[in-house]
Amino acid sequence: MLNVKNISKSYRTGNKTYEVLKSISFHVEKGEFIAVMGPSGSGKTTLLNCISCYIPFESGEITLEGTELSRLDAEELARVRNQKLGFVFQDFMLLDGLKVRDNIMLPRIIEGRVSQDMERETEKLGKLFGITQILDKYPAEISGGEKQRTAVARALINHPLLMLADEPTGNLDSKSSRTVIDSFARARHDLDATIFMVTHDSYAASFCDRVIILKDGEIFAIVKHEGNRKQFQEELLKIIQEMSGELS
Repeated sequence: MLNVKNISKSYRTGNKTYEVLKSISFHVEKGEFIAVMGPSGSGKTTLLNCISCYIPFESGEITLEGTELSRLDAEELARVRNQKLGFVFQDFMLLDGLKVRDNIMLPRIIEGRVSQDMERETEKLGKLFGITQILDKYPAEISGGEKQRTAVARALINHPLLMLADEPTGNLDSKSSRTVIDSFARARHDLDATIFMVTHDSYAASFCDRVIILKDGEIFAIVKHEGNRKQFQEELLKIIQEMSGELS
């Protein structure tokens, strides 16, 4: 469904060129929950931004359900981002002047698809993610975990092909993190959502089908979830420790 092939990206500062991504390749199947992990500076967020075409890349190609994204013009890309991609950010990115239900419906409102069906879909997502009781509150009146679950619902209101999440638990305490990751698991199970998540959190990553681990802009390992969740988390932690030289 998503195919990333030989993606390379570098930044130039003065006379120096820094390679951030070095010929990265992988695929994501429909309905998969994939995480990307790695130390700071390994290229995780740059990779996410390349997939969403918010930043250009030097070589390679990214295709979403057969469409090569880098060949789309600005208008076509905007349509893809609104209709086929859903976004969840570390800082929630909710509009303070809108109630929770209106924040969830915002992608439909922007698209001009205002309908009773949109209202019903919002209620359905609110129930699924346990935020029905806050739909008529404003972002300033709810907790961080509730804000992020609102953001997840907003990302799914258009039934996107792919949901992209950048450190979705990064600003949350452990209890709120668990509720947010549970919402990702529910989205995958109940809505057959396909999720691509950048995270530092081994707990969050342990719910995924596969975890891509980056180091210095290259794929260090791709780890498949084959045991129980706790064993998978322990395996991820061990690999990250080995990668950083903490184990001999």
